[in-house]
Amino acid sequence: MSKTVRIGCASAFWGDTNTAATQLVEKGKIDYLVFDYLAEITMSILAAKRMRDVNDGYATDFVEHVMAPLMATIKQKGIRVVANAGGVNPLACKKALEEAAAKAGVNFRVAVVLGDDLLPRKKEFADCTESGENFLTPASAGKPMPPTLVSMNAYLGAIPIAKALDAGAEIVITGRCVDSAVTLGPLMHEFGWSETDYGKLAAGSIAGHIIECGAQCTGGNFTDWELIKDGYADMGFPIIECEADGTFVVSKPEGTGGLVSVHTVLEQMLYEIGDPRAYILPDVVCDFTQVKLTQLGENRVKFTGCKGLPPTAFYKTSATYPAGMRCASLFMIGGIDAAKKGRASANAVIEKVRRQLLEQKLGDFTGVDIHCIGAEETYGSHARAGAQATREVVVKIVAQHPSPKALKLFAREIAQAATGMAPGFTGYFGGGRPEANMIPKLFSTLVPKDRVSIEVVVGEERFAVAVPVQGGFVPPAVEAEQIPKVEGATTVPLIKLALARSGDKGDHANIGVIARKPEYLPFIEAALTTKVVSQYFAHVLAGGENGKVERWHLPGTDSLNFLLYNALGAGGAASLRTDPQGKAFGQMLLDFPIPVSLSISQGLN
Repeated sequence: MSKTVRIGCASAFWGDTNTAATQLVEKGKIDYLVFDYLAEITMSILAAKRMRDVNDGYATDFVEHVMAPLMATIKQKGIRVVANAGGVNPLACKKALEEAAAKAGVNFRVAVVLGDDLLPRKKEFADCTESGENFLTPASAGKPMPPTLVSMNAYLGAIPIAKALDAGAEIVITGRCVDSAVTLGPLMHEFGWSETDYGKLAAGSIAGHIIECGAQCTGGNFTDWELIKDGYADMGFPIIECEADGTFVVSKPEGTGGLVSVHTVLEQMLYEIGDPRAYILPDVVCDFTQVKLTQLGENRVKFTGCKGLPPTAFYKTSATYPAGMRCASLFMIGGIDAAKKGRASANAVIEKVRRQLLEQKLGDFTGVDIHCIGAEETYGSHARAGAQATREVVVKIVAQHPSPKALKLFAREIAQAATGMAPGFTGYFGGGRPEANMIPKLFSTLVPKDRVSIEVVVGEERFAVAVPVQGGFVPPAVEAEQIPKVEGATTVPLIKLALARSGDKGDHANIGVIARKPEYLPFIEAALTTKVVSQYFAHVLAGGENGKVERWHLPGTDSLNFLLYNALGAGGAASLRTDPQGKAFGQMLLDFPIPVSLSISQGLN
């Protein structure tokens, strides 16, 4: 008998709203409630927490503030839960959940997936080097693994989650797994999809990718933000309704805010991907290029055309290691020439401290970033002419150094800018002197699957889980850039023709560009060549105008995806930039002038 499985996602990251789970449980009519909590920086934070307390190292608020108040309702409704909230201590998370359930007067069969945490085995993987750009094969001459690691975790897949559910688990907790696995695992369990049903595994993975960032597919972070119903105060969180053949519909609970449209969902599909022909996951490699989206009705979008390929023989593995210390401060300056005054003051602070560092033989700063927020400095040479004339800016000044002593000197000298430097200084944000923090830097490598042992613990039972390790994925050939020949009689900003969403892939940034109408796409393709995009983002790319940019075409959705290599100043927590994850890159590109025909121009609103 045919059935539809409904899965709702209540968390996009550790720190997302606690209201989402209640909304989905009470209004979503869901079979599964899933959560995504982990990122590389999260793993290093949780590892530090576990070092201080052996019972810590997981997302404690998942247990205390999300699950505990909903235990009785979840049990009564028969909803199963899958979350990667286990961090670096899934067994402690399991124990805490069982204690919370007992306190609520209910009993759950809780399972955990073990095996992703490779830190205790790091010596066994000392031969691993930094992975290549696309995580296809190990880099032959990559950097060696750092000697001191804070965390080291393999990105596991969905098979162990499915096996835990097969064993009767009502709640499954994992450590590091790919974000989409918390959705694919339940679908494999419910429909009995095999490890070689690559088309279905790809569909389930794409479904997981769509909802893994929570409200980002229901109107959050959307280009056309003014279309969002009821604003952002009661955003609906996403639900996928999946069939046994892999087709699925994206929706949200009735009576909630937000918007589920082809465009809101498609922006999320293009978010944080590289080559859309080869979205590499542990269980399958997904091809996004022929995916089709159809609006079925209000807040309902159907996906078809998902294509899957065999996986690789490796697990992507992320380690974090200490890379010095940093100290950051924010202060506001107002009045005439605010940006010039702010930068002059910040430069003076750095120069003054730099002299002291050299006098005390502590060595120079290893990194400095000064940014006048409000003067459009993130736009580089594309800032509007009047931006520098703004009469108020927030000045961000951040310094990096191996020694905490050096950054204490920096923190002490910040305050004197209030009385000894430019006028219009209104005070610091955060209060008091800034504190220095360790910089956790990312080291990504590939570990052969046959060197990673996976176990599942369900209740008191523990069993090993075997996954395919042979791989079989054949990378697609390099795609030659096709530039259509179209004639443009006038120019319009890209936002008139397209939507855009950007995000990070380590130190790389991606920008997905979606044509509002198919007839707009040739003009977009002709204007946004890789050369043009590298020139436009030369101020952030390593190598400037000669920095590496790739472009791919997704015919099924009339969209393009760009990957800007080494554009984030080391990326994530290791970057000193104000936008270390490239979140604003898509918005910047939407200003780009696109030559179009008169007929296209005249048809625009």
